[in-house]
Amino acid sequence: MMTGKPFNVLVLCTGNSARSILGEALFNHLGQGRVRAFSAGSKPKGVPHPGALRLLARRGIDTTLFRSKSWDEFSGSDAPPIDLAITVCGNAAGELCPVFIGSPLKAHWGLPDPGDATGSEAEVDAAFEETWRLLEMRVRAFLALDRAAMDKASMQTALAEIGAMEGAA
Repeated sequence: MMTGKPFNVLVLCTGNSARSILGEALFNHLGQGRVRAFSAGSKPKGVPHPGALRLLARRGIDTTLFRSKSWDEFSGSDAPPIDLAITVCGNAAGELCPVFIGSPLKAHWGLPDPGDATGSEAEVDAAFEETWRLLEMRVRAFLALDRAAMDKASMQTALAEIGAMEGAA
């Protein structure tokens, strides 16, 4: 059953500087209030990757609110309840996550790290664009789900299928 409250998604990666930042932005941008997304990392780098910020700026998304933060911010009693926790890198998928309020669904949507790209700024930006494309495909697939008609098991299956889409790492 759908309620008026947004579905809270937490996108996790080790450094919370690239993929998870892009995932947060995509969910919030495409979710149009139906979804509220956050991002965090187990070992946050402290700042978003410049390539991520350049991509968001090119997309017309305000970058001032994005920051690299610890997933511990989402495990306390004052944290928003998380409905879905998605890992987007292999390291975070294998780490022991903190307990999040609300016993969220969990999914792994692993993608190569565009932050590892080397070369010119244009080459790095191309890696971020590809990650954006792959994440956008997944976020759109998620938003197309009829969550109100799905039980937890069918939702977990759908999340796994989305995670196995093109580009899965």
